[in-house]
Amino acid sequence: MVLADDQPLIRSGLRVLINDAEDIEVVGEAGNGAEAVRLSREHRPDVVVMDIRMPVMDGIEATGHVVAGPDPAKVLVLTTFDDDEYVYAALRAGASGFLVKDMALEEILGAIRVVAAGDALIAPSVTRRLIQHFAGAGPAPVPAAPRRRPDEGITEREREVLTLVGRGRSNAEIAADLHISPATAKAHVARLFTKLDARDRVHLVIIAYEMGLVAPPR
Repeated sequence: MVLADDQPLIRSGLRVLINDAEDIEVVGEAGNGAEAVRLSREHRPDVVVMDIRMPVMDGIEATGHVVAGPDPAKVLVLTTFDDDEYVYAALRAGASGFLVKDMALEEILGAIRVVAAGDALIAPSVTRRLIQHFAGAGPAPVPAAPRRRPDEGITEREREVLTLVGRGRSNAEIAADLHISPATAKAHVARLFTKLDARDRVHLVIIAYEMGLVAPPR
């Protein structure tokens, strides 16, 4: 993975902690967005952990460049700022995850693994705000969910899984709730991505709301 943050102390601290994990290796460090784009093209990492506020090129613009390339890396935004403006901009740019820096190290490592596996991970509080914004009178802050046939073509089990995704459950939590294996839960979610033409887990949350599977937040 590539680590992009304009504060050297934060970069070095995260690098030491992340490299202690046997299955994750930091192959490059960037102090600004332009360097992050260059390193992602040079090293072709699975994941770029991206700060938002950086000089030369900010993390939002850099995310757009990273995901636009051939066989792109996944981008996990890790920032101090979880303002709605940054959340929506990062998701529009193509980020697969959005976390804040005060999360525990194990949660950050877990998020890196989730994103590397092709899933999306958004902090639960952020997901709730996305639904609230989507349910409001204004236009949705993220790309609108695709039009679907009335029958959607999903099975009853997939509908149950989609309902739990809409409630913010992780694959492991879905597996526990439905008494199935984590691998089976992951397979169901993957099929939902294909059948509903959803880009990531946030889009599945919005689709679940549109289909009436989850109640709008109060």
